[in-house]
This record gives sequence, C-alpha cells and structure tokens, in this order.
Amino acid sequence: MKLSELAHAGREPVLPLKVDLGEAGALHVEHWLRVLPGQRYVCRANWNGRLVLAKLMVGSKAEKNFTRERDGAALLADQHLPTPVLLSSGWAAGQGGWLLFDFLEGSQSLWETWRAVEAETPLSDGQQSVLGNALALIASMHLRGLWQDDLHLDNFLVAGGVLHVVDGGGVKAQEPGRPLSRDLALKNLAVFFAQLPAVLEPFLEEILVHYLLANNCHALPLEALLDETRARRRWRLDDYLKKTVRDCSLFQAHIGPFGALVARREEANLLRALVPDPDHLIESGQLYKNGGSATVARVELNEQPVLIKRYNIKGPLHWLKRFWRPSRAWHSWVEGNRLNFLGIPTPRPLAMREQRWLWMRGRAWLITELLTGNDIIARFQSHLDGAPPESELLALDRLFAALIRERVSHGDLKGHNIFWEKGRWMLIDLDSVQQHRSDASFARAYARDRARFLRNWPSDSTLHQLLDQRIPAVPGTRIED
Repeated sequence: MKLSELAHAGREPVLPLKVDLGEAGALHVEHWLRVLPGQRYVCRANWNGRLVLAKLMVGSKAEKNFTRERDGAALLADQHLPTPVLLSSGWAAGQGGWLLFDFLEGSQSLWETWRAVEAETPLSDGQQSVLGNALALIASMHLRGLWQDDLHLDNFLVAGGVLHVVDGGGVKAQEPGRPLSRDLALKNLAVFFAQLPAVLEPFLEEILVHYLLANNCHALPLEALLDETRARRRWRLDDYLKKTVRDCSLFQAHIGPFGALVARREEANLLRALVPDPDHLIESGQLYKNGGSATVARVELNEQPVLIKRYNIKGPLHWLKRFWRPSRAWHSWVEGNRLNFLGIPTPRPLAMREQRWLWMRGRAWLITELLTGNDIIARFQSHLDGAPPESELLALDRLFAALIRERVSHGDLKGHNIFWEKGRWMLIDLDSVQQHRSDASFARAYARDRARFLRNWPSDSTLHQLLDQRIPAVPGTRIED
C-alpha cells in the first residue's frame, strides 16, 4: 500500500499491512497504536529487520503535521533530552510523510504508571515517585527553553528505568538552550497539574519541590499556579464532556433525527449489541427491577457482565413531558462520565441509546459496569447501635469531600443509591446529578442531599448521630421549607 492509499483506509486498516516508503524501503505494520482516520497513523512496525514506532502522516494536513513532528523531535534531541532516536524520516509529494523512531520495548506510559498508584492515599510514596520523575523531566525541558503544548501523561514513556519524552509534534521552543520564561513555565505546569486528581491540590506546593530541585530559575507564585490549574481543569472537563456525545478517538457515536447511539470506542461491541434489540437482551438477563419508569437487568455480553437500564415512557402524558429534552439515559451518560472525570466513584458508563422520531425522544437505554457489592443500607444495618468499620467511614468522608470540592449534588441520596465496591462508596442512579456553577445553588442542593442521606437511619440511632456529626455541612446551608 502507498501512503496516499492509507488516507482512505479508515480507522482500522486491515493487518498485517505493508506500506511502501519509496527509497526508505517497506514498512511492515504489526499493530496500530493510535489512528486519526485520514490524517495520522501511529503503529508498531518492522523496518529493515528492526522494530520501530512509525508515525505516518497523510491527507490535507500531512505536510504541516510532518514538519511539526520532525522539528519537535529534533529540538528534543538537540537539547539532549531523553527521547526515542529518530531513525528515518521522509516526505513524498502528493502522498505524505513518515517518521520512524526506535521502539522502546517494555515501555509503559506515565499514565499507566500513574493509574497503578492513583487510588493510594494522596501523595503516597508511589505517587510521589511518579510525580517527582515527571516534574524533574518537565523542569529539564523548561530549563532548556522547551515545553509541550499538548502536555499529557501519555506523552511520557518509562523504559529501562528512564522517563522519555515522546510526541515531538507538541514540542515548542521559546529560545532553545535558555530557560523558559516564568509565565510560560507556569502555564505549562498548570496543564500538567490539571490532569491530576483535585484531591491532590492541597499538596501542590509539596509536589512542586520536585520541579524546583531541577529548575529554580523562577519563583513560581503558588496562588497563580492554583488559579491557572483550576481554569485548565475546567477547560479539560468541558472538552471531555463534548467528546462523550460525538464520534472521536475515545467514543463512537451515531446521532441523528431517528436515534442516538454512543459507546466507548473500546466497548464498540456493546454499541452493536444495543442496535438490533436491546429489550431482548434485558429479557434474557437477570431482572433486578421492572417498574413503570425504569427496567434494570444484569446481562452477559461477550462473557462480560454489565447492567442495562431502560428508561420507560409510562404513557402519552409522560411522553409529552419527556420528548423535547435529553432523556434520563442521556443525562446519566453525560453525568456518569463527568463523575468519572472528576474522580467521584460511580460505575463506568459504557454505552447509551435513545429512540427518536424526527428528534422527538422516546425510550432510552444505558449500559454501565456491573456492581457486585452491597448498598450502604445493607452494609450498615448491623451497626445501628454502634460504629461501622473506620475504613468505610473514611471512604464516606472522601465521597462527601469530593462532592463538596466539585460542587456536585446527587438529588436522591437514599441508601440504595450508594454501593460499596472495591474499597469505595460508589454513586448510582444519576438521573438528577448536577454540577453547580454557584456556591449558593450548590449549598441548597447539598443540604437536601445531606438530609436525605441521614434519613436512611432512625434519628435516635447511634449510627444516625455519628454520621450527623461526621458528614460535613456546608456553612450557611439549610433545607427550604
């Protein structure tokens, strides 16, 4: 196949594949690593008997993308920063360009490394190690006048105990060889910190020490860094939520006047299962609930247990109230992804479908991960006259702290909507979840959530009194009569 043909090969060109690179020889593609259809294809491949990471640029933006990637890789190499060796690069007019890098076998992205320690106590030794190594390398880049415009954890690879910078397309230079200005350094650090859980924000000054040990050219004002980080985090959340309802590298979506189908791209089989007859899946599964407003069932899809929730239309009047606005499945899909992004535990949303007729909505279905633990009512039933395990109380502290930090209200905190799973309390039934823009709006909603949560147990019980003392109340909140 020629590079020009690759531009029309879609998202998953059939493998194995041989790509003709002209005088550079043939590239034998073994595995696609990242694909932007019609523009950019990143793969593991064999070239002249050597394992390489290949970046193939095609389409109308090919020359621009090729030049940026080549120049960025050269900047990293010229400043002696740890980065994979560029073995070959070339441009074929009318076809596209290629860059072949030394393949770092056994490498792991910093994102994968971080995920292994993310659930640990904030700023544990494991987290310190990951963040310290990353900040030391970012500081080295800044010291040499470079920064990554699209800085994210997948742009760093750990191989042989060494952290490498990859993706030269995002590498920029202010003045190579001279330290980056304070403003640029601060903005770039904010991009990095915005990707970390907000629970680490109180430790930002301590984390920043790793950067300053490698680059102390500037005094970085903490408040300015915090403000920039928060602004960047809000931007990332808005950008991510837009992606959850459109076709992109993370999600597969088909949205039109006669239906809406969305799924995580890695779970595309679930989307296909929703297309022909989702009700048949429910009927063949284990029914948990079959009410007027919703039907819930446990279903096996390709030997993967999942939960399907169908949001029913109870009649013509109910339909008149619902058809003109996003379905409860749509709302739960977006809010479930929001909570996942914010680090508030909830089952991972996998796919969603809406019935539509000329954009008017009908029934809808939502697929999520299946929880196997107990709800908080069952979990705390034996502790009405005492105290639950401290580990479960601490997990509850973390849940409410996250809701307050992110100004999120649930809307129905009855005990059956809070499940214990893998050492965390997880929220389900997200039909009324809302992230508030103002403190006043959140304070009123949180007061109602807190009061509803406490009503799960008799007010004269020891457990109720313990939780009433333990669960924080936002200053100035009260329930409106």
